[in-house]
Amino acid sequence: MTTAKEKTKSRDQVWNHISSYNETTRPMVWESAEGAWVTDENGDRYLDGMSGLWSVNVGYGREEIAAAAYEQMKKLPYVPMTQSHGPAIELAEKINELLGDEYKIFYSNSGSDANEVAFKMARQYHQQNGEPSRYKFISRYRGYHGSSMGALAATGQALRKYKYEPLAPGFLHVAPPDNYRRPKGMSVEDYNIQRAQDIEDKIIWEQKETIAAVIMEPLITGGGILIPHPVYVEKVQEICKRHGVLLIIDEVICGFGRTGKAFGHQQFNIKPDIVTMAKGLTSSYLPLSVTAVRKDIYEKFNTGEENSHFRHVNTFGGNPAACAVALKNLEIMERENLFERSAELGARLREELKCLNDHPHVGEIRGIGFLLGIEVVEDKETREPATNERMAKIIGECKANGLIVGRNGDTVAGFNNVFALSPPLSCTDEDLDFIIAVVKKVFKENE
Repeated sequence: MTTAKEKTKSRDQVWNHISSYNETTRPMVWESAEGAWVTDENGDRYLDGMSGLWSVNVGYGREEIAAAAYEQMKKLPYVPMTQSHGPAIELAEKINELLGDEYKIFYSNSGSDANEVAFKMARQYHQQNGEPSRYKFISRYRGYHGSSMGALAATGQALRKYKYEPLAPGFLHVAPPDNYRRPKGMSVEDYNIQRAQDIEDKIIWEQKETIAAVIMEPLITGGGILIPHPVYVEKVQEICKRHGVLLIIDEVICGFGRTGKAFGHQQFNIKPDIVTMAKGLTSSYLPLSVTAVRKDIYEKFNTGEENSHFRHVNTFGGNPAACAVALKNLEIMERENLFERSAELGARLREELKCLNDHPHVGEIRGIGFLLGIEVVEDKETREPATNERMAKIIGECKANGLIVGRNGDTVAGFNNVFALSPPLSCTDEDLDFIIAVVKKVFKENE
């Protein structure tokens, strides 16, 4: 158990991520975890309804994953990826199998890293493809692509960027499809076509010869769980192809079963030029990320000219133990049918929570796979977003009842009002019953 001295050190010496400055309130100190449940230093248990940071897809306490890391560390703990090793090769083959295509796999540590690599690759590709003026990237407001300076520039969440600007130049933003807040009288399909057209308009207004790529999640996750109509995603790909713009799909959260398929973009009829992934790749047992690049793009890095190769290195990317962990993680997902299980659990969760549509402060419930968002409002007629106080109360009461949930915090001022659930895909039926019971109870008590 954590000692009193260790508890004090946590407050005094650890700077907690994305947390308000507070010298009097300690963060929750976790001691252990098993399945979907975590135990704190007081012995209290909580169901982790957010899979850590949307990432522990196979759940906690998987001894075979720990064993895979241990055995690999004994045999070969490190290889710089200027060379190669067996687990990296095997994992690349497995990722291509899941993608259903042939990509070149570049390893890094985190989702932010994977997106930074994608930006560098896209710019150099166009340079070496005879279009050196293409350097700009288009992303969406409310989307999140990482915390490093380039990835943060791509992010469309003003509160994440406030006081850190100016960031990397060349990043442009357009409005995402937010179907709940579409104009009255407009169909969802027409609205999504309009939002896709915004991307084409931006390409044209900015001079298409300057646009390198569009980057987007298949659906906006941390920015409020905004799920597009299929016509949107497919039209964006069509627009990109028409204007010679690469399409980068950020699968950092949506990948590895979260949406009920191997990758979120497989819910739509598209084939991305570049796919970035992390989080569920290893279920966060070790850090690892991937930038997967279409083969014909990779071939442009072989012009024979000086400096035509991709001059990027990452000390820890593709670590042998991390690759071994990823392989074991994916083996578990396949053995336990967790992609299918994600779809099954999510469908039941949405069905059971449909009753909340009549709640005076629930504007909309939306989800796909085992991912759910509840848009909380002050007034159903005006759709005024819920206050921080209301959101904090709901989230705090869920925790008091043993359920850790999330929200789209620190994103866009006034729109941090989406209650989020992204539990481990390995949840049992009993775990799901618990989630449903707590959410219903807390919303009932906050009518």
